[in-house]
Amino acid sequence: MDLQMDGHVAIVTGASRGLGAAMVRSLVAEGVSVVAAARSVDALESLAGEAPDQILPVACDMLDREAVSALVGKGLAAFGRLDAVVNNAGIAPAGKLVETDLTVMEETMAVNLLAPAALAKSAALHWIDVGTPGSVVNVASISGLKGKALLAGYSASKGAMMRLTEALSNEWARYKIRVNTIAPGGFATEAQAAVLDDPAILDARLRKIPARRLADPEEIGPLTNYLVSPLSGFVTGSCFVIDGGEVARL
Repeated sequence: MDLQMDGHVAIVTGASRGLGAAMVRSLVAEGVSVVAAARSVDALESLAGEAPDQILPVACDMLDREAVSALVGKGLAAFGRLDAVVNNAGIAPAGKLVETDLTVMEETMAVNLLAPAALAKSAALHWIDVGTPGSVVNVASISGLKGKALLAGYSASKGAMMRLTEALSNEWARYKIRVNTIAPGGFATEAQAAVLDDPAILDARLRKIPARRLADPEEIGPLTNYLVSPLSGFVTGSCFVIDGGEVARL
């Protein structure tokens, strides 16, 4: 299927590893040039080496609001256009709330909610100014659908991201700017090392998933591609769960 994205440009945050890197590779395979943003410079440069003409590595701390907003200008300067933003960067500090300083929750909200809002706003201002359509894909989590113990701040931030998606989709639809959410469940990424390295923990985790496995990072690529592409032009304000049936079972 031709997704009609050849020559398009996207920004992907949290692009240096895991789901972010998988989404970058998937978009590049469809002819999209990508501004790949993350804190891990070495990992970004390694990723960019896979397609140097299509991937622009940009070191960016999601706590630096100005640097986040400036990603739009970097994409325009490098590639001359911008078609999509994929807000994937996030943090998930774990712990009991009664034992956690609330500054940890503030930082989680700043990275997981305010940074995506800032980047989406910067992109939308550009699209409205030049009169072109755009797509924002916010990567949340099933923890935003069902709050999880020991992840209060993370669950709250991802739930808020889903509500942000809905609000912005209503605000921006008249400008042909679409905003959608992907809510991943368990994926076999570096972030799940503690689960993957312990057979007992892995077995307990898999028992919660009807599909009885963790997803490969590459499995998020086709869904991301569709939501970025013009083929999803009537899709906005929606949340797409990709979790092997875990939430449906609850």
